[in-house]
Amino acid sequence: MLTEDFIAVLRDEGTRLAEVAERAGLGTKVPSAPGWRVRDLLSHTGRVYRWARSYLVTGDERRRPIDGDGEPPPVPDAELPAWLRAGHAALVDALEAADPALTCWTFLPGATSPRAFWARRQAHETAVHRVDAEQALAGAATPPRDAFPADFAADGIDELLAGFFGRRRGDLLAPEPVALAVRCADVDAGWTIRIGPHGREITCTADDGADCRITGAASDLYLFLWNRQDADRLDVKGEAAVLGLWRALARIR
Repeated sequence: MLTEDFIAVLRDEGTRLAEVAERAGLGTKVPSAPGWRVRDLLSHTGRVYRWARSYLVTGDERRRPIDGDGEPPPVPDAELPAWLRAGHAALVDALEAADPALTCWTFLPGATSPRAFWARRQAHETAVHRVDAEQALAGAATPPRDAFPADFAADGIDELLAGFFGRRRGDLLAPEPVALAVRCADVDAGWTIRIGPHGREITCTADDGADCRITGAASDLYLFLWNRQDADRLDVKGEAAVLGLWRALARIR
């Protein structure tokens, strides 16, 4: 996918997130994020938007925490949707205006430039949180109204596995090494993540000899691996305990 494709996804998903969140109500629980209500979802996402934009407009090369993340919302409930929309619009504008040669801090491999990184990361951030808002509206961790396009979902799986879980730190560990293979049924893409007591190893192919093998539409795999959907829509072969390990420890908000 091109950077402009990710910006288009971000624009659409951010609009939908705000609309669905207002319909759900800011005090409604978010089933896929225990402890959160919709106001927490909007507060977190709006702060992330402003944090991401700050790198695009300053070119800062330093890692900085997200200002206020985990604290109470920065504005009253009545103002929170508008505050989210303002942060979303400013981020989209900054991405569209950013020089392709921009240099700034990023934190995952796989993108061709910092501008491409932030467009990709914020598109997936927003898509997953839009699903959170839909599940709050539904009152349960149900599949979203619309499936994600296969190319976007497969890219999100790659970002999650090769990016987030390719890093050294994290709680996703296993006392005895196990391997989970992931294969998309609707696009030519697959991965194997080997989880051990000291870290993880990811390869961009689905190993038929893995302890557990899951196959399905890229959209369903994307949502399962992000812990926003169960495995009912997937073809699962091998040791189900590996999926239990994933559901328990592979959590990113």
